[in-house]
Amino acid sequence: MERPQIPLPRTDGYEAEDAKQMLRQIIREHRALRTPQERAEVGRSLVPHVLEAVGAARTVAAWVSQGTEPSTLASLAALHEQGCTVLLPVLGPGLNRTWGHYTSAQDLAVRAPGRPPEPSGPVLPAEAVADADVVLIPALAIDAHGTRLGQGGGWYDRVLVHTRPGTPVFAVIHAEELVGDVTLPRVEHDVPVGAVITPDEWFLLEGSAFRAEALGNGASALDHLAER
Repeated sequence: MERPQIPLPRTDGYEAEDAKQMLRQIIREHRALRTPQERAEVGRSLVPHVLEAVGAARTVAAWVSQGTEPSTLASLAALHEQGCTVLLPVLGPGLNRTWGHYTSAQDLAVRAPGRPPEPSGPVLPAEAVADADVVLIPALAIDAHGTRLGQGGGWYDRVLVHTRPGTPVFAVIHAEELVGDVTLPRVEHDVPVGAVITPDEWFLLEGSAFRAEALGNGASALDHLAER
């Protein structure tokens, strides 16, 4: 089900964290409008784009979706079936930045209240993400500069510093969460992404039609906000 871009307000004048919280609420409310059937269809539609985006990657770091996030379960199974080693977050005590191996959907379980499903088996250190040829991460929105609006925990901003230089990092979002008319708030520790996967397509932000159109339509405003 196609939807227009989520209308987000400009947030210049707000403190960054206050702005992020306001935008998160708006996007979460939009995500909640999808029916379970629509969410399942989103998950199925992602699979061919995920497989094409990762290409011949032998190891992929991803995550297990929950709630109203674009469902990754079908993509995890497809990656595993084609022989990829799939790394998944294992939060552990104190939301540790550790990883485990995906083996099957049946192996995934909620191992602590409020946390996403995690795999069993050996726990790998945060640095294990350096083995990944491609990284897939969640987001609530992405703007033309690659600024990512996350869920607010900062887990991925901390773990992405361990990726190998040049490793492609794809944010997986709904198409309407590509933000072309405003710049998302960001702070110093926020790590931008360079690529996007939606249920309709995948693309690198650099040289994309999305970036060209966004910057062409509002370059001065976007650049001004990006420098804040």
